[in-house]
Amino acid sequence: MGSSKTVVIKGLSIGGGSPVRVESMIKTPLSDIYGCAEECTALAAEGCELIRVSLPDLSLAPNMKVLNERSPVPLMADIHFNHRLALAALGSGCASIRINPGNMSDKKGTEEVIRLARDMKAVIRIGANGGSLSRAQMQKSGGDRAAALACAVEEQLRILLDNSFEDIIISAKSSSVTETVRANSILSQKFPFPLHIGITEAGSGIPGAVKGAAGISLMLAQGIGDTIRVSLTGPSTDEVRVGYSILRALEIRHKGCSIISCPTCGRRRIDVVRLVEEVTSLLPKEIKDGTVIAVMGCEVNGPREAAGADLGIAGTPDGFVLFRKGVPVCNDTAENLRKRLIEEIGRL
Repeated sequence: MGSSKTVVIKGLSIGGGSPVRVESMIKTPLSDIYGCAEECTALAAEGCELIRVSLPDLSLAPNMKVLNERSPVPLMADIHFNHRLALAALGSGCASIRINPGNMSDKKGTEEVIRLARDMKAVIRIGANGGSLSRAQMQKSGGDRAAALACAVEEQLRILLDNSFEDIIISAKSSSVTETVRANSILSQKFPFPLHIGITEAGSGIPGAVKGAAGISLMLAQGIGDTIRVSLTGPSTDEVRVGYSILRALEIRHKGCSIISCPTCGRRRIDVVRLVEEVTSLLPKEIKDGTVIAVMGCEVNGPREAAGADLGIAGTPDGFVLFRKGVPVCNDTAENLRKRLIEEIGRL
């Protein structure tokens, strides 16, 4: 989105004007290869474009190789501390790895990882986390945690650049929205590399989704961010759904269908809550990206408020009205609502 450089992971372009990518991380341990493969398939069905997989032990490298062969989506191996894990991930066919070169104590080993990644044309993602800032980084930044995050990324970046490696994604995350936004603002102004953004440890349910959306939206609205992950305590597929919802709300990407509905009030003439659920259940999976469907409780919020919808429904004193782009196409009584709705959805 905002970066000038582009990296490519198995045909997936990131940065340099490419669409903002939506990624997630599988929650299944790599020891359960069948569970991992099923989760990758489910994520792909939701539109996930890059899947991060934790490789915590060398004994699991064969499973990583199998998963690389089975996954319909490119994988990024998540590596910490041990450079041998990074070498194993690359050797198993991973076209991208996430490492922190600053916490790999074996300098020669880190350089070996960089050489192999270069030979394989693999991408390396580096990044700082708010929970792992050093005392030296905090002191250098005068106690400013956002500046310290950016400083930590720059230290990692220097290791790669000193080894003439530039197929890089950078990332700075914190559980604080304000820290994360400011850190990424600093990085986006200093470096041309693609930025992966998100709010780490955002939580679960509505609070987690809101926190992630708040931070990601603030950054995207400033042109910061090339790939996103909504970090939720819950199913990985939820992360992808929320991610695309954020991009639709900001009118950055229009994957899938958008349902707009009124908040309801005492004027409502139909059960909007139930009807939204019914409409959602009737939508075909192959519905055209960017389709907008409106569900409105009464004629006040009816065709005019939702005049841009590809299909809309509003309650009336006698039943309901269906409309397309603000133009009524059907007036009928409540008992025929489902039948008419199915007919019109079939015409989308």
